[in-house]
Amino acid sequence: MTADSAATLAAPRDLVRTGGPKDDSTWLEHVMGWTLVVVVAMFVTQVGWL
Repeated sequence: MTADSAATLAAPRDLVRTGGPKDDSTWLEHVMGWTLVVVVAMFVTQVGWL
């Protein structure tokens, strides 16, 4: 048994955090994603690539 597998077995799955976003922040991801789309579209039209 390696140290990684021992640590995985010692901690319950729901207590192990990977540093990713929480499950309840999906609305924030959608807002930030659409904001990025709008900013890129504005940049593209201002530069004249469209």
